[in-house]
Amino acid sequence: MQKKQFIPALKSSKAVCFMIFTVFLFVGFADQSFGGTAKEIDASADAAMDRFYKNVKDAKEVVQRSKGMLVMPSVKKGALIVGGEYGQGALRIGGKTIGYYSMTSGSVGFQIGGQAKDVIFAFMSSEALKKFRDSKGWEAGVDGNVALVTLGAGESAVTAMGKEPIVAFVFDVKGLMADISLRGAKFNKLDK
Repeated sequence: MQKKQFIPALKSSKAVCFMIFTVFLFVGFADQSFGGTAKEIDASADAAMDRFYKNVKDAKEVVQRSKGMLVMPSVKKGALIVGGEYGQGALRIGGKTIGYYSMTSGSVGFQIGGQAKDVIFAFMSSEALKKFRDSKGWEAGVDGNVALVTLGAGESAVTAMGKEPIVAFVFDVKGLMADISLRGAKFNKLDK
């Protein structure tokens, strides 16, 4: 009787392993299969910055104080127990694009559905920006801590950021999002 109970458990663990493998396959080959041109990425990043200025009261001051901004527009997430996330964006210094990056992450847990969101990283110190640019595969939470900024009504983004070296703003069509984790998101430079 124990053998019969073991076999369904084995089948379900194989299904979970297959789903995990599929997500890692998606994440691993996303750079090659979802390529946008430099012009398309820049246009999407411009649109994301427009949404940033509309959603964050003092966004212009955040941009002026930052040493660089990584703009990841319309990061897509899909999940059915195992989730995967992918996006491409532009690193901008002084308002000019100086490089293109991909963002990938995976997760396991009870989840289903899909969504798109904009993620804007503000590098507030030259050291944090240099470490990001010099890395060959930067991972949030490992290579640099990222403080997620969530704002209450009328709260200043500059005040909410404090003295963090890297801050991120995540928003969808409804506005800034809370309860989002960027830990484990991986960033790689793209050849564009």
